Amino acid sequence: MSVYGDITPRTAGKAMPGFLMRALPYLVLEKYLDLKPLPSNSTKVAIFRRYEALEKATTPLVEGVTPVGKNMTYTDVQCTLQQYGDYVTLTDQIADFHEDPVLQEYVGITAEQAAQTLETLRYNVLKAGSNVFYANKVAGRGSVVTAISLGDQRRVTRAFKRQNAAYITKKTASTPNYGTVAVRASYIGLVHPDLENDIRALTGFKDAVDYGASQAADEFEIGTVEDVRYIRSTIFESFADAGGNKGTMVSTSGVKADVYPIIYLAAHAAASVPLKGKNAITAPIVRNPGTISDSDKLGQRGHVGWKAYFGCVILNQLFISRLECGATEL
Repeated sequence: MSVYGDITPRTAGKAMPGFLMRALPYLVLEKYLDLKPLPSNSTKVAIFRRYEALEKATTPLVEGVTPVGKNMTYTDVQCTLQQYGDYVTLTDQIADFHEDPVLQEYVGITAEQAAQTLETLRYNVLKAGSNVFYANKVAGRGSVVTAISLGDQRRVTRAFKRQNAAYITKKTASTPNYGTVAVRASYIGLVHPDLENDIRALTGFKDAVDYGASQAADEFEIGTVEDVRYIRSTIFESFADAGGNKGTMVSTSGVKADVYPIIYLAAHAAASVPLKGKNAITAPIVRNPGTISDSDKLGQRGHVGWKAYFGCVILNQLFISRLECGATEL
């Protein structure tokens, strides 16, 4: 039996693009991080290398004298990979009597689960970064009671520019194959859909539908404010009731404001193992009902599942920021 269960590697290879197509809409973070595909027969520790900037060469050259030159310096950031996975049970009666193409639906639903799982794990890593700002310059999360302002965004981008944090100029392609495509240079702001109206209300907002063919938008991109492109996902959840008295802000309990982290990314802020690539995920793993075993003597049960290796790490805390704000209640 192959690692794909009751389907051959060749059949699984044909099923994989369909699996990934169902997963792609949830892979927002993966598009904008530095990615290192998992090689086969490798260690569980992924090493991401961050090259440091060279010192300025301000000494004039002397005629006929070779300068000393500089040594390239770099920092290796290690990330221990963990394996995740799940499956759903497929019974013989569901397979025999259900009118819908059950196996295809099970493969699609588990693909969405895989993507949402790994995106949530990435989000948890990124939102734990140490570089944090609070809306309206309040002292901390417990005092947040206002929505984002243009001044809040500018505080974040000014801090990036002071560190020479580069714009993001490419993203992972929205296809099952591993590869990158060019995008308009900008910083990226990752937001929950509850913040969309507040983003649109910022001075200078430009809707993504007005970009034009030369500035193709991300599938879930809201639009641009100055040099930040905002992209939404339900994965980027709030801290429920973590702020001050709600006032006009969204609140889970109706008493304290929910606090929404906006994750701002510059180039090379963080790195991850992608869901795409030859060795990143084993899916779909299928066992059809009817297979007799000691644990299933009548062959009544099968399953559809997936498993994947995952790792994500912040490469430079100064290239990623978290702005915590409220969301205006409609």
